[in-house]
Amino acid sequence: MTDRCFIIAEAGVNHNGDVQRALEMVDAAAEAGADAVKFQTFRPEALVTGSAPQAEYQVRNDGDHGSQLAMLRQLALPERDHHVLVERCAARGIDFLSSPFDPASADFLIDTLKLETLKLGSGELTNGPLIYRIAGAGRGLILSTGMATLDEIREALAVAALGYLGKAVPSGQAARLAIMEDDEAMTALRDRVSLLHCTTEYPCPPEAVNLRAMDTLAETFGLSVGYSDHTEGITLSVAAAARGARIVEKHFTLDRSLPGPDHAASLEPHELRAMVEAVRSVERALGDGIKQPAAAEQKNMAVARKSLVAAVAIRAGEPFTESNLTIKRPGTGRSPMDYWILLGQPSPRDYAADEVIE
Repeated sequence: MTDRCFIIAEAGVNHNGDVQRALEMVDAAAEAGADAVKFQTFRPEALVTGSAPQAEYQVRNDGDHGSQLAMLRQLALPERDHHVLVERCAARGIDFLSSPFDPASADFLIDTLKLETLKLGSGELTNGPLIYRIAGAGRGLILSTGMATLDEIREALAVAALGYLGKAVPSGQAARLAIMEDDEAMTALRDRVSLLHCTTEYPCPPEAVNLRAMDTLAETFGLSVGYSDHTEGITLSVAAAARGARIVEKHFTLDRSLPGPDHAASLEPHELRAMVEAVRSVERALGDGIKQPAAAEQKNMAVARKSLVAAVAIRAGEPFTESNLTIKRPGTGRSPMDYWILLGQPSPRDYAADEVIE
């Protein structure tokens, strides 16, 4: 990742288990200008129990499959398809990312696909063993924080820090959290971990977003922060970039009318492109924070500003007064801020009415 906002086009499971559609999504993300396209890597039986119910939004968006397991079996991509997707990403010049949901899937992404960075969804924030496994392999970690408290995030980071330092995880919570006082641990976290503010609802209503929580994450943990956007449209992603998000993640789909749990809260390709362009525009507009005349506006200073002007004809030696001075454009003469300095002073020369005072 660079200093600019890193834009992740979240394909997720919007390929509906079809690798050809997944390949088209890689192409669409690349054409939209995203930095990375992200998928999900999981083995359904290792992710959920047979009795795990679907989330309310999953039923609402995709119908009742009877269980999460039945739904996920239709959405999983086998490992062989991942290789094809990685190759397509390389050919299109876009990073391949994925979120693992079980240990074997994490190992596959790390050991076989050799990914340097993994993304964990909000549901994995309390999955300490998975976090520890990824950190222990020295991989970068982008961690979504939907549904989480600051204390839960702190504990997840402590487990990650222990993994990065190659230390065993103590059984007691207090002993685990003590690592957060270690300078080496905090350096490891700053170098490798980014936190994404997120609200786990699909679609998420704007009033539930709380973008200021992104600021809280940065202030509390001192890490790179971003925003995983589940709202409709592009407004909140652009707002997050303006607020300083270093990463913006947004679901997209080839067609919002397709069946599946996440399509309804996803952008279509033309909208994804518009989001990327808007974020890049915001980045350019943020500037360096130094308040001074911009190069683009300097040519307008003389036109827009004003000068002291002779209200009537003034003879040399005649004192300047409230009656013979006025203020008008252009701003090529003496600043109106010198008005009080000139009052009572003798005019150095003759001035015609409406002439700018030098």
